[in-house]
Amino acid sequence: MPSLGDLFADTRGEDRMMRVSYHPEREAVVLSVWGGGVCRASFRMPIGDVPRLLALLGGVVTGGTPPAGTLPDRTDPRTPVVERAAVAEQGGGRSGATQRSALPIVPAPRVA
Repeated sequence: MPSLGDLFADTRGEDRMMRVSYHPEREAVVLSVWGGGVCRASFRMPIGDVPRLLALLGGVVTGGTPPAGTLPDRTDPRTPVVERAAVAEQGGGRSGATQRSALPIVPAPRVA
């Protein structure tokens, strides 16, 4: 499990949560969406994109806009959104079983 992270409740309630965790070994922040104790989606954000996200959120909190130059111009469709995501190395001393054991065990729903 990551040593740094937090959990946020969805405004819609209904046991919807977002988990944010920092993984220094992967140089990524992972955002995962949970519903009813089951991970529904996850997103690995490269650590280099975190300042841009913080600038955006800072603008939301202050009711203004982020400082000029913090957000890239996305009006040109030829501009890539992401340079290229780093590929996680296999192995690397991590144990997949250890990570999975930290997640809640939820029985699969039955379909009639």
